[in-house]
Amino acid sequence: MMSSDIERICFSEDDIRTRVQELGAEIARDYRDAPETVYCVGILKGAAVFFTDLVRAIDHPVAFDFMLVSSYGDATVSSGQVKILKDLDFSIEGKHVIIIEDIIDSGTTMHYLKQMLQGRHPKSIKICAFLSKPSRRVAPVEIDYLGHEVPDEFLVGYGLDYAEKYRNLPYIGVLKRSVYE
Repeated sequence: MMSSDIERICFSEDDIRTRVQELGAEIARDYRDAPETVYCVGILKGAAVFFTDLVRAIDHPVAFDFMLVSSYGDATVSSGQVKILKDLDFSIEGKHVIIIEDIIDSGTTMHYLKQMLQGRHPKSIKICAFLSKPSRRVAPVEIDYLGHEVPDEFLVGYGLDYAEKYRNLPYIGVLKRSVYE
């Protein structure tokens, strides 16, 4: 059982659902006077679950695109080197863009990604993350839409993984140290 690897639950299914609905309403409110479609860019694989729930909570026209970006591999800390494994399929020039991420830890990946995408001349670019670990930040990142700030603990569930496991847990919990040490 995967749940036996969890030390404690930080955010229940209900906690997550409520906060995602609030974020979706906030985004819709911010873009209500913009007639353009908002381009939501999900960062695979971790943000897939959050991305799907969030875009359904946004009452405004949205388009989907995805990027696969890695700076972790199977490690528990970022390598500091960002690799783009899948780029956008569509141009974002002149578009409103929201980058949707599961968690921002060191900030290295998101800082790099935002700078790279700015070079493609979007009309606007914002960041939405369900979780942020500000105590681990080494690169500056401004998060426009944030679910929760969390302490420096190894979290899994709701898309967050350790070595590709635990993504399918419906809650977010702290992984026991004995699992990854």
